[in-house]
Amino acid sequence: MFTHLHVASGYSFKYGTHLPDAIVERAAQFEMNSLALTDRDGLAGAIRFVESCQKYNVSPILGVDLNYKVENSLSRITLIATSGGGWSSLIRLVTAINTFDSDKPVLTLDLLEKFSIYAKDVLALHGIDSAISQALIRRNHKKALALFSSGIELFADQAIECVSHLVAGDGPYSTTHAGRMLGFARDHDLPAVISNAARMLERSDGPLADILDCARNLTPLHESNVERKNGEGFLKSEKDMIAIADLISRAAGERNSRHLLRETAAWAERSILSPTLDIGLGAIHLPEHHVVGAKDEVDMAKQFRERCLSGLNWRYGTSSLLKKAEARLEDELTTVRTLGYESYFLTVADITDTARASGIRVAARGSGAGSLICHVLGISGVEPITHGLLMERFCSPLRRALPDIDIDVESARRLEIYNQVFKKYGDPNWRKPRNSSRCATVAMVDTYRARHAIRDTGAALGLPPMEIDLIAKSIPHVRARNISQALDNLPELKNLNLNTPLLKMAIGLAERLDGLPRNLSMHPCAIVLSDGAFLDRAPIQINASGYPMVQFDKDDVAAIGLLKLDVLGVRMQSSLSYAVQEIERSQGITVDLDSIPLDDQKTFELIQSTKTLGLFQIESPGQRELIGKFAPETFTDLIIDISLFRPGPVKSDMIKPFLNARHGWKAPQIFHPDLYEVLHETEGVVVFHEQVIRIISTLTGISFAEADEKRRALSSPEGQQEICDWFYPAALSRGYQLPVVTEIWEVLRAFASFGFCKAHAAAFALPTYQSAWLKTHYPAAFLAGVLTHDPGMYPKRLMMDEVRQLGIGIGAVDVNRSTRNHKVEIVGSTQSIRLALQDISGISDGEITSIEIGQPYLDLADFVRRSGASQPICEALVLIGGFDSLHKGLNRRDLLLHINDLYRWSRSTTRLGGGQLTLGFTPELEATGLPKMTTREKVSYELDHLGMDVSHHVIEFYADFLNEIGAVRSSELLSQRSDSSVLVAGIKVALQTPPVRSGRRVIFLTLNDGYGCSDITFFEDMQSSYAQLLYGSSLFLVRGVIRRTGARGISLRATGAWELSAEFEKWRNLTVCER
Repeated sequence: MFTHLHVASGYSFKYGTHLPDAIVERAAQFEMNSLALTDRDGLAGAIRFVESCQKYNVSPILGVDLNYKVENSLSRITLIATSGGGWSSLIRLVTAINTFDSDKPVLTLDLLEKFSIYAKDVLALHGIDSAISQALIRRNHKKALALFSSGIELFADQAIECVSHLVAGDGPYSTTHAGRMLGFARDHDLPAVISNAARMLERSDGPLADILDCARNLTPLHESNVERKNGEGFLKSEKDMIAIADLISRAAGERNSRHLLRETAAWAERSILSPTLDIGLGAIHLPEHHVVGAKDEVDMAKQFRERCLSGLNWRYGTSSLLKKAEARLEDELTTVRTLGYESYFLTVADITDTARASGIRVAARGSGAGSLICHVLGISGVEPITHGLLMERFCSPLRRALPDIDIDVESARRLEIYNQVFKKYGDPNWRKPRNSSRCATVAMVDTYRARHAIRDTGAALGLPPMEIDLIAKSIPHVRARNISQALDNLPELKNLNLNTPLLKMAIGLAERLDGLPRNLSMHPCAIVLSDGAFLDRAPIQINASGYPMVQFDKDDVAAIGLLKLDVLGVRMQSSLSYAVQEIERSQGITVDLDSIPLDDQKTFELIQSTKTLGLFQIESPGQRELIGKFAPETFTDLIIDISLFRPGPVKSDMIKPFLNARHGWKAPQIFHPDLYEVLHETEGVVVFHEQVIRIISTLTGISFAEADEKRRALSSPEGQQEICDWFYPAALSRGYQLPVVTEIWEVLRAFASFGFCKAHAAAFALPTYQSAWLKTHYPAAFLAGVLTHDPGMYPKRLMMDEVRQLGIGIGAVDVNRSTRNHKVEIVGSTQSIRLALQDISGISDGEITSIEIGQPYLDLADFVRRSGASQPICEALVLIGGFDSLHKGLNRRDLLLHINDLYRWSRSTTRLGGGQLTLGFTPELEATGLPKMTTREKVSYELDHLGMDVSHHVIEFYADFLNEIGAVRSSELLSQRSDSSVLVAGIKVALQTPPVRSGRRVIFLTLNDGYGCSDITFFEDMQSSYAQLLYGSSLFLVRGVIRRTGARGISLRATGAWELSAEFEKWRNLTVCER
């Protein structure tokens, strides 16, 4: 039975044309017993390949095709893991290549000798791109033999790899050259195998391979820029490979190919790996007991229990829930002991404790917030018993996969936590064998989607860059295979001819790139931890940020049982932390956000007002509309609101029945009295996963853990049928009537795709409430945090307008008063926010630090001399008023005029050694008689250099026009009647095309007019006329029909749109003519 020993998948980035699963499926169709994956330069596709082999009952072989530098010449060599230990050695060797000199990850003889303990467990194939092949092309048999001999002591074994793609002539990939390679092996009694060096699945993939070559090398499509000479480099059947083996053997002077095929089969046999024993699928590997400070496993279990009990007393010591909490904790401790997860929880708790000890805000998210253990260990701040959260949704004795704890931290300090983790669990000495590091960051596979696919294909085919850019920017963020469908629905491209042969070819090829990996990058938040044998299971490379990174993604590390901890940098957490610091600095008040009451009436009044800009999770147009209709009154209401505003619940129309019952328009549907406690808080609408678990448990009598397994099975049609067959008899046997059971089953079945984890929503609701509490009681400090860390979906100029709306003053950028961040200034009872130096476009971190060190400054000349700021930044400071407080008698034009002289003087004094700086030779600044800048000019410069209109809102300059045509301010929309037609104007602050329940494309536009926001919807019938305008302009005049959706819920359905500045000019010109 033939085995392909040299196959590249899409994980040979921008080289292979198909994913491992498709390749293994084709091998199974060919009835092959085994198959190798030897991707280029890495092992990123290995776990998915092995999982596919399990799926199709094919034995896996794993290797890697590497750059190999020998005698100062770059070639390639393929290394294959041997059975029974070779896989861990191959991983260690790949790690050594990528970490020994991360700037030049190339295999060398020196590196092989240094890490020989690993090289001796792998097999080496010298193929078509090897140094031996290159020597034989030059007919230098002596050098070829010397090259082979240099590896005899380094590898477990070596073989000559014979490859023919039936190319004419006697060069690479020709049968003649393959025969020469085989002849060389026979002449010197060397092992030889045959492969097809496959990078394609079938012949028709040739054009796709060419596009990948061009994208990889950043070159246009030309025969000199592509690797293939024909379409033969694909995964061929056994019959085809035997025929090629015969051709190669005859070219080498042999009568048949039996010897070559027999040797190939023998090499395949010695390389077959066990998915469980060799690869480690299904195992779990956690940090050892001594890493978490215990003497042995028994001591670790004891310490874990003691910490949990201590935390229970801290959290519930005086609470009426103590007895209930004690009972629940015992249940959870039993689950953890059964699974052996003590190390898991202690490791995560250690990381969160270390972060908090450094003053970093930490909050849990995800289903982990449902665990009482997480709460008492201080990992999560959400109290799970009161809110009805379940441990079983997070961790269950019936589920062997590791649970997943995610923690939110301050984005500005996320890397501090990374450094803490690597300091404790890592080993930075990568230049020695047997490195014992236990942690790394996790990789993220960036795959081809529509925009990247069309850009790379268009560039390869030589399409005009502007045309490619227009198409790519217009395509929504969809899969590459949906490009044609997306283009058909884009009215803004109606003037572009997409039916030219070249464009049609580009689109077709781009669609075929769908899902292929483009590169590995660092996952934005995931860290993986394991035991001391971590580097035997996962290959490491150094990422762009300088951290070790496994070449596997989050699914792969879960498959081999590594602890994955998501440390999410959340800008809102940075904003909250900064706000608390500002309160203490400016007012001397210490605020502990984790201890504030969750029932503050004023906070909920703010939320109900829909003035939620800047708040976590509830500031989007859709959320503001939902908040207006819902009017949350409790923390539980916030949890429900966050859960309802998710793609699943929106798509399944859960919101409407909930609101109908909430406001008394329809009676809640509780189904049965036994389910009242489960459903009453959501008005009979099943919103949460936890509700499904409780419903199944209540009706059938099974445990929560078993019920969660049933809930998970509902996600597939096959699972639904299986659960249905079990659910009816189980519920009926407990006395529930058939109509009730049927009604509940329909709800459960419909819920399968659309629910949300309540623990996750509760974890989100906590910072949502905290941000609302701060905005209610300390608005200046809160908005200073928002402006500093920019956590939301809107630009800073909108947050600046929110500052105005709340009656908070705005302090312009000032060279003596402004610092890196926004800060609160209090004079008497008046609070204001001083703009930050970081807001200035183009300013560097070094310049900000230098300016702060030099404060205070006497005048412009002193600033130029000591600040270290560049001339463009100094000019920007003048234009936005940064020196107004220092030069009362000079206007900004005067100061601007003197800047060149000052910088020229500054450079000259530097050349003279600075002695003149104390002699009073500073150029004198005098008034020049130039006019002061107009208000319009000032705002223009603010927009240019700060990106926001500080002194005046830009819409103020159109006030006369808007008043004359009867435009309605956003703050007055609530006073308008539903279905009435109005004109609104404003600057675009958001433009979105999110998925909606109908599946049709809808454009959501948010405008700000200085009095608030107007949310406007453009349905498909309006897009053909206005889509191009919406994407190409920033100031709008829009006509729309008001849609009232509750006391505070309001939006507009657009019926027309114009560019405001153009309409203003028409009006002004007409006014001038009339005069």
